[in-house]
Amino acid sequence: MLQAIGLTSTPRRDRPPAVDDLTFEARPGSVTALLGPTGSGKTTALRMMLELEPGRGVTYFRGRPLHRIAHPAREVGVLLGDVPGHPARTCRGQLRMLCAAAGVPASRADDMLDIVGLAGLRDQRLGTLSLGMERRLGLAAALLGDPHTLLLDEPAAKLSPRETSWLFGLLRAHAAHGGTVLYTTDDPKEAARTAHHVVTIREGRLVADQDAAAFSRTRLRPRVAVRTPHAARLAAVVSREARAAHRSVEVVTEEGNRLSVYGSDCAEIGETAFRHGVLLHQLAHEIGDTGPFPGPPPAPAATPAPTLPKAPAPAPGSAPVPAPAPAPGSAPVLAPGSAPVSASQEAPGSAPAPGSTPGPGSVPGPGPAPAPGPEPAAVLARGGGGPLPPPLVRKPVRSPLRPLRYELSRLLGVPTGPLIAAAALVTSAVLAVFLARPGGTPLPAVLAAWPGLLPLPPAALGAGLLGALSFGEEYRYPVLSSGRGTVPRRLGLLLAKLTVTAAAALLLALLVAVVDLEVLRLVYGGDLIPVPKNWPALCIGWAGLLVGCAWAGLLAAGVFRATAAGVAAVLAVPVVIAPLVQKALVGPSVRSIAGLPARLRELAWAQWPDEADRWLLAAARVIAQPVGTALVLSLTALTCAYLFTALRRRARW
Repeated sequence: MLQAIGLTSTPRRDRPPAVDDLTFEARPGSVTALLGPTGSGKTTALRMMLELEPGRGVTYFRGRPLHRIAHPAREVGVLLGDVPGHPARTCRGQLRMLCAAAGVPASRADDMLDIVGLAGLRDQRLGTLSLGMERRLGLAAALLGDPHTLLLDEPAAKLSPRETSWLFGLLRAHAAHGGTVLYTTDDPKEAARTAHHVVTIREGRLVADQDAAAFSRTRLRPRVAVRTPHAARLAAVVSREARAAHRSVEVVTEEGNRLSVYGSDCAEIGETAFRHGVLLHQLAHEIGDTGPFPGPPPAPAATPAPTLPKAPAPAPGSAPVPAPAPAPGSAPVLAPGSAPVSASQEAPGSAPAPGSTPGPGSVPGPGPAPAPGPEPAAVLARGGGGPLPPPLVRKPVRSPLRPLRYELSRLLGVPTGPLIAAAALVTSAVLAVFLARPGGTPLPAVLAAWPGLLPLPPAALGAGLLGALSFGEEYRYPVLSSGRGTVPRRLGLLLAKLTVTAAAALLLALLVAVVDLEVLRLVYGGDLIPVPKNWPALCIGWAGLLVGCAWAGLLAAGVFRATAAGVAAVLAVPVVIAPLVQKALVGPSVRSIAGLPARLRELAWAQWPDEADRWLLAAARVIAQPVGTALVLSLTALTCAYLFTALRRRARW
């Protein structure tokens, strides 16, 4: 049960709110359509239900608001518009990354690809998918956590009739197994055909809350559908007789040989055609139909009531056991499009006759219907009735490794990170060769490939870019923000990003030093390079520089929500902040940090080894440098800015 109570968006300036005191409910076991024209506030209402949009009101998912649900991914599945994701990521990599965020097994990704018919495209890049395949992938992502409620924004927009039939077949199957489905649409005929319940809004206010049959009777115009090879002749005759009788009859010529007659009935149209010798191929009443199709209208899929217990299978030769009656007071489950249709079609929601072919909504994937055979295990696990994934046996574990798994999947799922590291290695090796040729450049600058003309070495720029992309991709391809139930706690996500980015920066620092050293030995001979006496300070300074640049890019991209802002923050450290710090430190020094390790040892409860004094003093000397001081100041300011801007909203992990 989904209950939206008093949803009111926060208006900007003097404009009216996009959603104004909207209250309705979507019942389990049924598909509910939120109908309204473009700009009526449908998308805003969904985002407010997911707590992605500020405003007043509350939404209960089976009696609890979203921020109080322990495992939101098991309660709500979301598809808001197009599927966001990096174009270079594969379908399987995208779902595995979301599995890590939701805390479900990674094997769930392969199961969902099979369910939505994308098993053969699991290694396909997201940027090469068609609209229909992308929408299937979005449904797979929404169903990863085996949610009870599905929220979808215009799921059938711009889809072909075949893809639309498959999509709503999957939604009806989810509802038939006890789930709640709420989707938005601006097409009243689509809502009448595919939903059990229709909630109509206009300018953010509730207009009507009806079942599909009542909606079709009161909100859609009844008509007579006629198919005849003499459509133009019959249209002229019907219009002439209506004018002669002073009756209001409207005749609309559809595609091919189809006519839609408003204001008349089958008896009058049939008598007119008989009197004038017009051959008829179809004559039927229609209410809430979608209009002309390329072929015959698709037969609706059966939608059994999910709340009824299943009767045991009868023994061979025995009479069938009747289905039990619904519990007293329970809400009836209406079949989609239960308005009257042509006599040649089945009543919507009724079970197909024995031996009949199921409707397009029951086809589990693209292409022609599969040959008869055993049902998939995913369907048998739910008791049949639709192409649904097997249920999750155990709940997701609330573990600090979940954001770490997600961040690793995000970093390693696209070739951007390895390409940046490879570019930094190649550039550093080339610069090291040119810097070592004159012979006057100090060894640390040669190994770091840091000429005086550059504000930072290539490795530091590469680490800063990796850090900036860590949050920059989250805002450019927001795979987490649309699925409110799978968003990790922002603090946990920040710690995971800091950990993974620091590890990547340290690995890059080690690789650059080793590669530059080996390239110098290869080009200029095999003489061993002497190890300097202050190598601990050099190692700490080199690692700290790369980690600091990576963290500066990460935090700046998180604050300003752009990769370019992260790169700019990295460049601002040596170009802007370091000169200011250097000016502040210019002057005679009357104090020294000599003896700092000994004084810290006196304050500590535990005694650390004597060797740690040298490392601690080296770190202090690095921080005392203008660039080190500027980097520490930048990281402190960016951390405070991130905590102030990003952690104000409630978020769940």
